[in-house]
Amino acid sequence: MKKFPIILILAAVVALIASCVGNSVEDEYKDWRQTNTEWFSMQVNRTDASGKSYYKMLGAPWDPSAQTLIHWYNDTMLTRNNLKPLYTSTVDVKYRLRLYDGTAIDSSYTSMSPADSVTRFVMPGTLIEGWVMAMMNMHVGDSCSVIVPYQQGYGSVTMGKVKPFSTLVFDIKLVSIYGYETN
Repeated sequence: MKKFPIILILAAVVALIASCVGNSVEDEYKDWRQTNTEWFSMQVNRTDASGKSYYKMLGAPWDPSAQTLIHWYNDTMLTRNNLKPLYTSTVDVKYRLRLYDGTAIDSSYTSMSPADSVTRFVMPGTLIEGWVMAMMNMHVGDSCSVIVPYQQGYGSVTMGKVKPFSTLVFDIKLVSIYGYETN
């Protein structure tokens, strides 16, 4: 009878080890991660018709290894004197989120609060690092395409329709900084 508890404990340990050795998230999404990483690298090297870089690489003062790409659709000379969010600002934005392959994930265009198609975010709050990096480089009135690699996005975690290791593509318009007026 004294052997039974030992055998039971050993069986539990073997079961625990076997469950840990199974497929990890990294193994399960290996191809997806590789495809997303390769696509991001292609965007880093993308050029416009004149041969200039299409995207600007953003870094983060708080994380030297962080990377996010941004491309302004508007003339930034027209918005350069407008307010720019700080790390802790509350921002009102219009946005669309999709995956690198064009799969639509989320959009503020279904929102009616605080205004038509506008969504309010408190930074950094629950926002991903890549979003905060982009916001801190935009001025009120800017419209941008922002590409966030998985490391500055949701990482190895599933978030709603977003698979682990997903490169995120945002179209963002910074409408205002809550509590401040623009000229």
